[in-house]
Amino acid sequence: MLYLEFMTMEININCDLGEKSKHHSNKYDPDLLEIVNSANVACGYHAGDEETMNQVIKISKKNGVSIGAHPSFNDPENFGRERINLNSSEIAKLIMDQYEILQKIAVNHGENVSHIKPHGALNNMACEDIELATTLAKTIKGISKDLIYLVPTGSKMEKAAKKLDMKIACEIFADRNYEDDGNLVSRKKSHALITDPEQAQKHVLKMVQSQSLNCHSGKQIPCEIDSVCIHGDNLSSLETAKCIRKNLVENGLKLITLNKMKKFI
Repeated sequence: MLYLEFMTMEININCDLGEKSKHHSNKYDPDLLEIVNSANVACGYHAGDEETMNQVIKISKKNGVSIGAHPSFNDPENFGRERINLNSSEIAKLIMDQYEILQKIAVNHGENVSHIKPHGALNNMACEDIELATTLAKTIKGISKDLIYLVPTGSKMEKAAKKLDMKIACEIFADRNYEDDGNLVSRKKSHALITDPEQAQKHVLKMVQSQSLNCHSGKQIPCEIDSVCIHGDNLSSLETAKCIRKNLVENGLKLITLNKMKKFI
């Protein structure tokens, strides 16, 4: 990539928000919404409720942050991180119901849900399973062809969505390590998370500049990168978000909401 091309490159920072539950406090959501460009809002199935959805949307509107649905398995007890096997119609209903819950609240604020990003185990399973990935893609495109589908780069979710010619934004994770196959290191492993903000900002900048995943082993996998995800449920999320935003801006990238990226206009 030429230096001048990189200087004008657009990038998005997204964050999973509204995830108030017994597993996680949402106290830093207002601060994160001053840093990120797009919010993936929990729709009540793994975390959150009507109050948190209203709060995130209200602050997002004030800060010019675009709104996305963050649908999951209906499993608040495990924060949506346990794998559940459902048939395609059950999966489709999960996605549609959660989108409609959030969209109804968004409309009350004069806003719209402009992207969808599956959460937790649902997302991880779809990264590995092309049949599940295809069900998700068809469901989301069926809701609206204008919805942006936020997917992990290089995943089967990306492949399924491209076959349907959807609006796709490919993301990397600022605070997670990758295996050599491009999948995230399991949270059950000690090196799954990157908790040092300085390490996270270097990790992100290298991936964005090279348009490739940095695997924990040192391997690099070429990929498309439109967005950087910062998980809102880590203790270091706020400091990580600040460091990453500052570092990207200082290196000449243009931060933008997903729904205003040139590739979708």
